Formats: sequence, C-alpha cells, structure tokens
Amino acid sequence: MRNKIILVIMLLISALCAVHADETPNSRQAKRVFNQAYKQVFGEQGATLHYDVNIIGIYKTRGTIWYKGKKSKFVDAKMDSWNDGTTVYTIKKKNKKKNEVEIHNAKNNKSDKYSRKFKFVPENFDYSIADDPEGLMLTLKAKDGVKGIKEVQALVERKTYNPIRLRIKISFIWTTIKISDFRSGGITDEMLTFPKEQYKDYVFVDKR
Repeated sequence: MRNKIILVIMLLISALCAVHADETPNSRQAKRVFNQAYKQVFGEQGATLHYDVNIIGIYKTRGTIWYKGKKSKFVDAKMDSWNDGTTVYTIKKKNKKKNEVEIHNAKNNKSDKYSRKFKFVPENFDYSIADDPEGLMLTLKAKDGVKGIKEVQALVERKTYNPIRLRIKISFIWTTIKISDFRSGGITDEMLTFPKEQYKDYVFVDKR
C-alpha cells in the first residue's frame, strides 16, 4: 500500500509538465501553476518532503521521501527503500527479525504490482484552479469513461506553489496526503545511495 501511495504522488507530480488543459482563462492559469509547481517539486535539483497518508481513516502511514531524477529514498512506518535508478533495495519493517534486504530491478520492480496496473494520463482530466483560504486549489476531474483516478484536489502555497495537501479519489474512496517540511534542492547522489555497510549482517534476497 505504501508503494501505491508514493507511486500516485510521483505520477501526479511528474505529469504536471505534460498537462494540455482546455484553453480557457482558468485552465490556462491552472496550467501555468502546474508548470511552476513542477519546477519546484520535480526539477533537476531534487527535493524532499514528509507525507502523512490517510485512506478514509482505515489505513494510515507517514514517512519521508528524497528524490532526484530517477533516484529516490523512502523511509516510512512500513518500509525503507533506496532506488539508484537501476536497483531497488527494500527493507520491510514487518520482517525486521529476518534481517533481509530485498533487491529489485528499478525498471521492473516486482515488489510493486500497482505500478504495472496503474497509469496516469494527463489528457484524461479537466483542470481548474480556485482560491483557497490556505493557498491555491488545483482540481483535476476525470473525463467520462476514464478509469482509475476520478478526481485530484491539490492544494499549493499561493506564492511558491509548494505542495501542501493532495486528496485523491479512486472509485468512491478518498485518500488524503498531507505534505510538510518540503524543500527543493540540496539533494546529492550520496544521500540516495543504499548504505550497504550498515546492513552487512543482513541477508540479501535477489528478486530481480
């Protein structure tokens, strides 16, 4: 489930630069804000943020993500993971007693079945923007017949366009993702490299 949430976040953010909204004044503004948000969140400089996930009160998790290009690192309540763009190293915390590190192919991560089933298509949505007491609210509504995500409500800061909160509707279920401690830039490759020396006593299970 943690991988599903993070995948949704990354797909939504990375798709911002590909938006082609209908040419109305409101949608043009929405596109401009999306593009600015993309530069802040997903530019070459990399970024980091803390997330709190709540799926209708049934499933909750929290953690921190660092990413730069195709490389990333996740640390949350369920799992720790490092992706160097080629190989994914994962430690599932429920298996802590086993002291195992799973190794997966970054391009075909078998530990994340969701990524093979879900695809975000920017053209499948209508885009709009509105003022909100906390900032600017960007709304993506799926067009008729579109499966998967039905609606996204993305709240961003008014001046910086930094992310504050995402609400994602899949079928009839809403997922809320609160974002804090966002920082753009300052991400090095060393920060995203799996620290093998710290886990030299672990068993490495190759699942590539």
